[in-house]
Amino acid sequence: MRRWRKSAALALALCLLAGGPAQAAPVGPGADNRTVDTASVAKPEIKSEGAVVIDASTGNVLYGKNEKTRFYPASTTKLMTAMLVLEQAGLGDTVTFSKTATTNLESGAVSLNLTEGDKLTVEQCLYALLLKSANEVGNGLAEHVGGSVSNFAQMMNKKAAELGCTGTNFVNPHGLNDNSHYTTPYDMALIGRAAFQNETLCKVATTVSYQLPATKKAGARTITMGHKMVYPNDSRYYPGIIGGKTGYTSLAGNTLVTGVQREGTRLIAVVMKSKSTHYEDTKALLDYGFAVMGNTGAGAVNGSGTPGVTGPGSSGSPGVNQAQGPGTAPVGWGRDDKGWYYIKENKSRAAGEWLNLGQAEYWIDSDGYMATGWRHFTNGAWYYFHSSGAMAVNYWVEDKGKWFYLGSDGAMLTNIRTPDGYELGADGAWTGK
Repeated sequence: MRRWRKSAALALALCLLAGGPAQAAPVGPGADNRTVDTASVAKPEIKSEGAVVIDASTGNVLYGKNEKTRFYPASTTKLMTAMLVLEQAGLGDTVTFSKTATTNLESGAVSLNLTEGDKLTVEQCLYALLLKSANEVGNGLAEHVGGSVSNFAQMMNKKAAELGCTGTNFVNPHGLNDNSHYTTPYDMALIGRAAFQNETLCKVATTVSYQLPATKKAGARTITMGHKMVYPNDSRYYPGIIGGKTGYTSLAGNTLVTGVQREGTRLIAVVMKSKSTHYEDTKALLDYGFAVMGNTGAGAVNGSGTPGVTGPGSSGSPGVNQAQGPGTAPVGWGRDDKGWYYIKENKSRAAGEWLNLGQAEYWIDSDGYMATGWRHFTNGAWYYFHSSGAMAVNYWVEDKGKWFYLGSDGAMLTNIRTPDGYELGADGAWTGK
């Protein structure tokens, strides 16, 4: 937490910004009132049998191909498993693996080679589940939370129904082949939409490597992320990823769920029953989605000013003129031809202060308008605020060809390796190592 702040409010991660299916559309900064014009953008050519890309803020389908058709989800199932576990268990809880959990797997299933009596924390299990895609870890977590795999599957189906899924039935926590275990691209997008609202899940699902402790049959080891679009130095990298999960079985083919946020737009893309085209199809879905949503920045989120280069930038603003002026707005957000402002409970206008609202943090400049872009504070650190006004945390920002990383408290990191393993120089820019 920033020591210079008097407030004890937590700086929550960007992955909490999108509203869940039961929530009303956001009002004020972060609200998306744009009209989506799909007719003017060429439809993507998707080779996979099933696919969808949705606007996470509304749940609206921007493009679908057999999006309501049932397919086998394979290991994308583990997003639901991780989400439920995080709702029901503590990260420090100990998971003790049973014989049933470690032996009830089909031939060739990915595993950590765990055996009866092995112990891992819930946190360690989540990394093993989402990075390594270890199937016995799914069983162990299911038993830990639900008492048995079958009970946990009932919890999964209940959660799916709550999220609005109508074509889904889960029978296990990992997605290995079972004729009764299925979902649809649209349902899986709803699940991904909800999953990526969890800060811890997003952190795990965007980590490229993690050190696991020794177990009975193996020494300490490093596991790596399977989702190739997360790696900045990979040709398949897609800027702005907030989480995702790969999957493959003989029946499912390649499956892939990916969440991406660029400034004020968040998309969820799902690909099912693919024959090794899951990455190119996902890129096509996301490119199309951002195009129709009016964000064509190809992943660049450029602030007004660059750390160590041009100094602090000037405030950006939505620039939408409303009839109601700053002095007459009710409590909450208002905007005029200069930008967004906020009226507090005491009817005074916020200025030169932080606001913790709707699970995100905003900075209001001394002139009374919401900050966007880079800001350099008196503690010497740089911070970045999206066009929605939300402070970026655990997030890469590209500015004028250089990459910068905002840490868990929002401050730009320097002279250190990022949590996903990339070296930053004294000016905060990625060194290429």
